[in-house]
Order: sequence, then C-alpha cells, then structure tokens
Amino acid sequence: MIEGVRLKVCGLTTLIDAELADQAGADYLGFILYPGSPRAVSLAQYRGMAARLPERRRVAVCVEPTGDDLDRMLEAGFDFIQVHFRLEGDLARLGGWSERIGPDRLWLAPKLPPAEDVPDDVRRHARHILLDTFHAGGFGGSGRPGDWEKFARHRAAFPEQVWILAGGLAPGNIGEALAVSGARFVDVNSGVEASPGIKDAAKLRELAAALREAAARGR
Repeated sequence: MIEGVRLKVCGLTTLIDAELADQAGADYLGFILYPGSPRAVSLAQYRGMAARLPERRRVAVCVEPTGDDLDRMLEAGFDFIQVHFRLEGDLARLGGWSERIGPDRLWLAPKLPPAEDVPDDVRRHARHILLDTFHAGGFGGSGRPGDWEKFARHRAAFPEQVWILAGGLAPGNIGEALAVSGARFVDVNSGVEASPGIKDAAKLRELAAALREAAARGR
C-alpha cells in the first residue's frame, strides 16, 4: 500500500516484471488468463513462475469463465479471481461464480456502457467491483481513462463495496484520477509498460512517486 492507496499491477508476463511491480510497492500481482489479450499467459506459464514470485497477493484475470476454469485457477494458487463479463444475458451465472469461489475472493468487472450504472445484481455477488473503461471491442485493456466521476458516485453510494479504478492510469494522470474519483484502490497496466506485456521499471517508480505526491497534496 502506498500512502493508503492499494495498488494492483496487472498484465504481468514474466518473473522480472513481477519483481519490478513488487519493488514499486504493488499489493497485488495480476495475471491475465484470457487468450484474447496481448498480455495473456497460460496457466502452465503461471505455474512455472509461481514458486518464485514475490510474496504478494495474486489475481487471475479472466473473461466469463466456466466452473472448471475457476477450479483450475484456484488449484493454481491464486488468491483472487477477477472476472470480466457482459451485462447482457442471465446474471444468475454471477451467483454461480460467487458460490464457487466465495464473494470475498471474486472481483467482478462488468462491461459497463457509459450511460449505465452497476446493477444491484452485480454488487450483491462480490465485495470487490472493478470499473474499467468501456471498450466495445473487448474487455478492458483499452489504455484509455474512464469516467472518474461515475466511479466517485458509485463509491459514495455503496461504501460497503471495495471499488477498484482501472483504465488508462499512468504516472501522468494518477494524481488527478485519485482527486476526482476518490479511489483508494487502483489497477494499472498499459500505463506502466514499455510495450504490451513488458513493464517499464522507470514508469513503475514514477507511478509510486506520483501516488505519494498525490497523498501529500491531499493531507
């Protein structure tokens, strides 16, 4: 935790990058198991790194998993599972995910169109809700900042949830993002990369410094 802000560094693909994230102060290490992402790793690749990873909490990031998918992620040793999903269709599947792994270990990341708010049926199945920038062609990963005011509104209305801000966060905008959104938990990915799937040590250090500076301004 950096000055009261929890930090997840996502899209990790190598042990070296996981160590860089750890050195920068990350609380959570995120590994994308969705094959459609340029930052995807397989479960076999993750298992090959797992024993040597820093002692940080580990998050599997997936899209609309099956029950067997969830079981394999749990067996691989992930602490949390972040599920991206469409709002269209039967939301009863959210209850299935929650029952299978528990609402405290499930992070829900709805594909939320700009004009919509998070439905009650989403919030009641998981304690952690991640709001990422809407991307019509995919599930997050757009690299574009989202609606920070919408995030602030949700966080104020439902303080019992843990709200995670994602989408286009980088050293140059993290201070403004925190000021506008009120976020105390952020998820960074492309904003601290040298190229897709490769983290940039200097950008990670700059992000940590920007978080400390933002906290100092807020005192």
